[in-house]
Amino acid sequence: MGVMDRDVVREAILARLSAVIDPGMGVDVVRMRLIEGLMVDGEGVAHYKFCPSSPLCPMAVQLALSIHEAVASVDGVTGQDIEVVGYIRSVELNAMLADLPHPPGPVEP
Repeated sequence: MGVMDRDVVREAILARLSAVIDPGMGVDVVRMRLIEGLMVDGEGVAHYKFCPSSPLCPMAVQLALSIHEAVASVDGVTGQDIEVVGYIRSVELNAMLADLPHPPGPVEP
């Protein structure tokens, strides 16, 4: 994937993420600046950090799953490396996200 293609995919990811709304705030995760360091590598893998709005954010898991699903749905994305930072349960949430398939299947409760 060339640099131009990576930029197009990155912009498509941001557009898709702008539809992921934090239900507690009513604002999308892009405008809230909860996504940091988004880049797409030459293989189409999206690398980024998700920083919930607070260390105890009650919506962090739901938002992380919605973000993962939104990124996976973008044409050209072959995988993703998402790191949750600044959240009290980030270790567990990162492990859960790493186990999700691409594209994600149904999440069991």
